[in-house]
Amino acid sequence: MNLKSFALFSLAAIAAPTFAATTIHSPSNGDSVSSPFTLSAEATTCSSERVNSITYSLDNGTDLAISHDMAIEEKVSAGIGTHTVHVKAWGEKGALCVAEVKVEVTHSVATSEDGAESASSLSIPSNAEAITSIQLHSNWQAMHDGNTPGGSSGSMAVVNSPSHGGAARKFETHFSGSGGERYSDSFGEDTTASNFVYDGWVYIASNNLANMELDLNQVLENGDVMIYSFQCSGHSGKWEYGSSSGGNARWVKSSIACNPKDWSTKTWHHVQIAESRSGSGYITYHSITFDGVQHNINKTVYGKFNLHWGHVLQTNFQIDGIGSGSNTTYLDDLTVYRW
Repeated sequence: MNLKSFALFSLAAIAAPTFAATTIHSPSNGDSVSSPFTLSAEATTCSSERVNSITYSLDNGTDLAISHDMAIEEKVSAGIGTHTVHVKAWGEKGALCVAEVKVEVTHSVATSEDGAESASSLSIPSNAEAITSIQLHSNWQAMHDGNTPGGSSGSMAVVNSPSHGGAARKFETHFSGSGGERYSDSFGEDTTASNFVYDGWVYIASNNLANMELDLNQVLENGDVMIYSFQCSGHSGKWEYGSSSGGNARWVKSSIACNPKDWSTKTWHHVQIAESRSGSGYITYHSITFDGVQHNINKTVYGKFNLHWGHVLQTNFQIDGIGSGSNTTYLDDLTVYRW
């Protein structure tokens, strides 16, 4: 890709801009993104002219990169806030075709060459509200997840050993036919927060788990529910995140490897999940940090469900078994940050 300054054209030589021939594949209009984000766009013709270059600019700035291959793919860095990305395609006779999208940059990340980050890159602002020691709340409830096969039952207790910070919640799960048990706690109410970090420590006594799910639910002012679903899946061997497709929940595989059976048993593991939402119902899953190593995900999906719940913030901790048996897992120092 050639990166050089574009020669200025006289206004008389430039045709009126058209918006039909330039396509921005990513990001989509209204997306919440992390900085840097990937811009992918192309244009083959402009006002019936063959395209000989394509460029982009941010907000009202100058052109930042130029490609002479009818397509462009660039990492774009931008500050926190709302920005407009302009993509311009130039025809061989001077025609100009323009497309643009608005994005909301929610936070910045710094990635190493292998895609991993240090834990210090997880950005939590000083004004974030933190709900700590959620595992000690008294209103946890257990129920079988009807979307899993088989059956399950579960019991809970607060114990001093093993513990990471002094007192952990013990989850004793019994399952048949690979059933799953969901443990839930409602810990507050906030209809306006748009950024969350789930931060907890997990201890597995035996690794006979198919999946481990760590969710947040946020009810908005009108009763719609944003469901921030995240799980370590033994079926796919990946960290997976949830989306709403036509009102139906589905799992989407990330590129980050994860299988609960690979977790060391009788060891405390640190899990941190960074996620945010837009005002139009889209969730961006930014990163997963496991035992101090953070990996970018930076994928945006629709995540709103028209459930008309009462206003609540809720966390789910779910254990899915393999076949029939039982499992003991502990959760400690569970903190949810929001802003």
